[in-house]
Amino acid sequence: MVDFTLWDIVRNLLLAARWTVALSLIAFVGDGLVGLALLVARLGGNRVVGRLVGGYVQLFQGTPLLMQLFLAYFGLALLGVQTSAWVSAALALTLYTSAFLAEIWRGCVAAIPKGQWEAAHSLALSFGELLRHVVLPQALKIAVPPTVGFLVQVIKGTALASVIGFIELTKAGGMVANVTYEPLLVFAVVALIYFVLCFPVSLYAKTLERKLHAGRR
Repeated sequence: MVDFTLWDIVRNLLLAARWTVALSLIAFVGDGLVGLALLVARLGGNRVVGRLVGGYVQLFQGTPLLMQLFLAYFGLALLGVQTSAWVSAALALTLYTSAFLAEIWRGCVAAIPKGQWEAAHSLALSFGELLRHVVLPQALKIAVPPTVGFLVQVIKGTALASVIGFIELTKAGGMVANVTYEPLLVFAVVALIYFVLCFPVSLYAKTLERKLHAGRR
């Protein structure tokens, strides 16, 4: 029987944590782009497009991420599209989290006083100019704290990718626990690593929120 030291456990989990961070960043960038596209489409004023975007948001917010991971991995395979666990996890996380970001940002846009919209219309600005010069710069200041805070949910959401075979921190924790026969110690270290990853992000989001409120006074 091989003896594993605490450093052996921590080292292996830290190696797996790299993939958790990488998947989180890829998903966050992807859902940011998709979420922004959904927001712009929803603000465009077309009722049909608005309802489609609303349906998209309700669909992905109203179904579990676990189910979406299964569909992205096994569902695409049934359609003849062979994907890796990495691609499926990134796709599912992007679609799932973009629905939440689109709603967060829509709320930030809705918080802008109507007078700003009316003033922009009185200047005969086009829709693109209105968003670029008037709406989005103001909404950005409101959106930064909740958007950064949402990154914590993305990081924790990567844990579910283990169900389709993606070896990230949680999956690696299970594998190490099976070898060392010390599940309590292993998953305590896993929890600690998640805390180390998430706490600075949460703290930064709160700092941004305080700065935003101070700037409004």
